[in-house]
Amino acid sequence: MVGCIPQKLSAPFGLLGDEAKLAFRSQPEGIAKLASTRNIPETDNYWDQYITLFDSASDVFSLISPHDIRRALVEAPENVATLLRVVTSRLFNLVSDHTFPSPPANTVTSVTKFASAFIKAGAIERSPTKEVLNCIRVLQRTLPVVFELDSDLSIFEQEVFWRQDPVEGQEFEEQVEQTPQFVIENDDEDGPSASSTPSSTAPCNTAPKGQKRHPALAERLFSCLVDLLFCCGFTLPKQIQVDHYKISYIIWEKGVGSTVDPGPSHTFDSNKAEVLRLILVLLSRQIYVPPSTLLTNPSRYSLHFVQRTPRRDVLTLLCSLLNTAMNSPNAPNNVIGNVAGRLPYNHLVFKGEDPRANLVSMCFQVLCALLDFQSGTARDALVSSGDSPIYAPTLKTNAFRHFTAKLHRPTDFDFVIDGILGILEQQMVTIVNLLPGARKSVPYISETIILTWKMIELNKKFRAYLLEKDKSMDIISYLLCYFLEIKDKPQQHGVCRAISYIIQTLSAESSFGLKLSFPLKTAHLPAKWNVGGAAADFMINAIYFIVATTSGALNSVYPALIISLSNAAPYFRDLTVNSSTRLLQLFVAFSNPIFLLADEGNPRLLFFLLEAFNAVILHHLPENPNLTYAVLRLHKNFEDLGTFNLARGLREVKRIQQAKEEQALQAADRRGKTRATDEQAHEEKQRLLEREGSALGLRGVSPHSSLADVRIVPQTSLPEDPSGESEQSISTPPVTNPGTETPASATFTISEKAKGKMRERRSQSLDDDQDLASAAAGVGRNGFVPTQEWVTSWQQGLPLDPVMILISELMPKVQDLQSQGTASSTRSIIELLSRANLLHLLPQPPPLNPRRFVWSEPSIVWLSSLIWGEIYVRGMSPLGVWNSTNVRLFYVKHAQNQPRQLTEAVVGVVGGLLGRQAPDSPRLQRGNSAPRG
Repeated sequence: MVGCIPQKLSAPFGLLGDEAKLAFRSQPEGIAKLASTRNIPETDNYWDQYITLFDSASDVFSLISPHDIRRALVEAPENVATLLRVVTSRLFNLVSDHTFPSPPANTVTSVTKFASAFIKAGAIERSPTKEVLNCIRVLQRTLPVVFELDSDLSIFEQEVFWRQDPVEGQEFEEQVEQTPQFVIENDDEDGPSASSTPSSTAPCNTAPKGQKRHPALAERLFSCLVDLLFCCGFTLPKQIQVDHYKISYIIWEKGVGSTVDPGPSHTFDSNKAEVLRLILVLLSRQIYVPPSTLLTNPSRYSLHFVQRTPRRDVLTLLCSLLNTAMNSPNAPNNVIGNVAGRLPYNHLVFKGEDPRANLVSMCFQVLCALLDFQSGTARDALVSSGDSPIYAPTLKTNAFRHFTAKLHRPTDFDFVIDGILGILEQQMVTIVNLLPGARKSVPYISETIILTWKMIELNKKFRAYLLEKDKSMDIISYLLCYFLEIKDKPQQHGVCRAISYIIQTLSAESSFGLKLSFPLKTAHLPAKWNVGGAAADFMINAIYFIVATTSGALNSVYPALIISLSNAAPYFRDLTVNSSTRLLQLFVAFSNPIFLLADEGNPRLLFFLLEAFNAVILHHLPENPNLTYAVLRLHKNFEDLGTFNLARGLREVKRIQQAKEEQALQAADRRGKTRATDEQAHEEKQRLLEREGSALGLRGVSPHSSLADVRIVPQTSLPEDPSGESEQSISTPPVTNPGTETPASATFTISEKAKGKMRERRSQSLDDDQDLASAAAGVGRNGFVPTQEWVTSWQQGLPLDPVMILISELMPKVQDLQSQGTASSTRSIIELLSRANLLHLLPQPPPLNPRRFVWSEPSIVWLSSLIWGEIYVRGMSPLGVWNSTNVRLFYVKHAQNQPRQLTEAVVGVVGGLLGRQAPDSPRLQRGNSAPRG
């Protein structure tokens, strides 16, 4: 009886296709034939396996490697061309076939049906839906390798995708008539409507009279993919299909342009994500060109999609992508048993893809890529040529940017604002959660920030509406909090820069300043960044922490942040002691000679900050006594700026450097000797601290540094003046010990050798200017050498007059009040300053002229590289769409593998659950490797 059992049961495994898939990788008739056999005809059965073999996207991406395609392009390029033609042709035929889309396979619920399937394993019914998905996935895998060819638009691409074959014997003159499905215009109060009858639209061009030509393959592919995004039974519910017209241009979800929601479906969401991924692959052609040619040599694929896509398709697709993205905060979670999905750490326990999250991510990425594209003829057109030229998108440049700029209904704006705010709140919840890592970070938070910027940039009405709402300050506070959370991650510094430009853009609006006096919603703000007070106080403290804790790693964002303070300063009222202290600490850092002389652009930060002080003095001096008091306490720093020159700055740099070297000698001496606690050592240390630069307000500085080495001393509030304090208390700024790492009570002894070196340094004259030239050569960075002419050029332009008038007028009054020895001098001083009126002395406030963010070609290229860098990184998991291809728009750095260290107990438990030897399991030896754009 045992001998009757067949030795190999192929039927059940044949159902899964494992044997055929293994053969595709290992047998000569599989992927190897693509490069080994020349000129495989299109009618060969070999191509069928690319359409029918695979069951998932992971099958395609694991069984076809970039190396396979690259090798075939070298040894048999005609086969790759044939593969692309066969796959796209099959895709076009399937979409128009009446059997597509095939109904989803029902679950086998009876033994009889399972037995029938077992017996008929060799005659499985074909699935048109599966074949369509395989066509899409094969193109996703193949096109990135084709795009990396050396030339900007290779002959291969030109022949396969953009060649237009003539139609023999036909001449025509193409006339274009646009019949839009719905309209987004300023005079259209109803906006886009999802209930309008779909209508076809011809391409937006008028061809000269001549021979008619077939559309290029790329044009047909884009048209087919847009149709698939609105195909009933594939990406939309079958119930909305009318008669036999399976392509129905209905907006996917309610929101902009639609008040109906067809309802969620994991299968439809997954199919939409597959189609959008292929569109994204086609648009990614531009990441294979260097940044220097990005604007002059545009991607032909992107140009066609943003300029030649019919108006109906643009509007429906734009609204569908936007609504899906903005509805994501309200989408139901992918729960397991309706409970487990909502538990903490569920993202660590339950693995697997979430079709909804994948779809939302794809919507964000496609939106960002389309709204960002400005290359060649897609650049915004000049609409006003005054003193400040104004550029805006048009239908002929980029239809997606144009219609985004035309949104105008308040209900649409509310919908977008609520969607953005909801996503940011979700991210804040992951930060403030009491259980670390209990909630998964929002995967598309970077794309949300970029889309927010695009909406603010493109649509002036949206920007104005946003700033009129109380929610605007909530969005800004969430952006700054997220900035503070990611500032120490180098791979996120591009997003930090984007946030800084968003803040600068919004701060240039007067309605932004009017909101600064209102308190913030603190429910979702992390406690460590929640300083209390109004929105202005939070903004000041956030910018201070960014500058003070990034150690110069984010120098590129400092100008935008300080300009934001300067733009908002005319609206500052009732600043707290804490906020006033932060502003003055920034001033101390930016006015330090080490920072000023390190780089040619550093003095501009000091200039912008002085403008902020002047704006407060000229507009709301009595309402900000705490800031006035802080300025008076640091009056010496302001006065020194009025007479600053190169020689003085270099001497100060040398003095600080010597103090640092002496501290290093002291530390070395302490390490070489045993601790001594006798009274003589204690007295020696006290004398040393009195002699050395105890008046420094900064620590850890060196002459070869910028703000990266200027450490701002943290301080929660300004020191309060004790009762009866003398005049010296207001004429001397707050001080700290410069860079000491031991507590003040610690004792140590200094060797005679160290004391001799200290005396030798002190004996050297700091007034000898003959070495200033050599000293200047060593103080700058990146080859910059400061000169006296350069110092004069910016020192004479510093706006110091209002501050100096304030100091000269109010300093004597404050000193008189202190000399009286009242019971509470600080309170009396604040009351005095709150009544200060210098209108008769101060100049008239100039008209407000905020510095707006201005786009330039480098900034456009930078943002494009940031967007595509984020898309590239997101594409690594789980498929790695662009991995192992020669990307040129941005630099990709792969982190080294760092295998996880698991304890024996954990290895044993996990090994037991998996039923295999844990130490030998590759699942447990995964490295933390990730590319960074």
